[in-house]
Amino acid sequence: MDFKGKSIIITGASLGIGKVLAIELAKKGANLTLAARDRKNLGETVEQCLKVGGKAIAVITDVAEIKDCQNLIEQAVKAYGQIDVLVNNAGISMWARFEDIKDLSMFEKMIKINYLGAVYCTYYALPYIKKTKGLIVGVSSVTGKTGVPTRSGYAASKHAMHGFFDSLRIELRGTGVGISLICPGFVATGIRDRALGVEGRSIGQSPRDENQNNMSVEECVQLMIDAMEKRKRELIMTTKARLGQWIKLLAPEIVDTIAEKAVKEKGS
Repeated sequence: MDFKGKSIIITGASLGIGKVLAIELAKKGANLTLAARDRKNLGETVEQCLKVGGKAIAVITDVAEIKDCQNLIEQAVKAYGQIDVLVNNAGISMWARFEDIKDLSMFEKMIKINYLGAVYCTYYALPYIKKTKGLIVGVSSVTGKTGVPTRSGYAASKHAMHGFFDSLRIELRGTGVGISLICPGFVATGIRDRALGVEGRSIGQSPRDENQNNMSVEECVQLMIDAMEKRKRELIMTTKARLGQWIKLLAPEIVDTIAEKAVKEKGS
């Protein structure tokens, strides 16, 4: 896929992976529709995209709201006349043991943002993407492939995303529409700074050293772009995670132990 002149929607584009992805695609000449709730940071992303030669508009969007998602798609079509790629990137994380949680509404919040947000945007974008034989991208996580302690609600929302897109892929056979699931591991995006804690509010600061053994956002985005160009079915970014998928088939208890150890080492 050549991104020049392509109409690409990216949710969660105000920070982290979404922001860097937008800027890199702008360098390739993409026509971008960028969505997020944070007006200030989203505006800054748009400015940087314009500076590097891309076209970009901002659409303030809460993907947990159906009408916002519908409006996002409508604005993209109004601006560029078509949709070639939808990147469902908006997401929120958590960092709390289930038994310690005081506010269970965080589970509903994660399902709405991480899973239903992708469903809503995909629903309204699909007729246009079918016309262009385009690509739908779901930015998931290794946690979407296996359970991880302190991430029960997050893992559940990402497992739901995987089930939805794997099912939709089969339904869309023969239409020319591609679906790519992207599964990063630990990436220094700042998402853990905004993760929900036991009280259901943002913890404000990551409980782990974000500079230690984390993939950079830039490296993550380059791997994503390569997968998008090749319309890969799925990208699991780390060798350890890819190996874990095979071990899980034969000895799932080992994967449980590895996940528990990884979280403890990274500061649960």
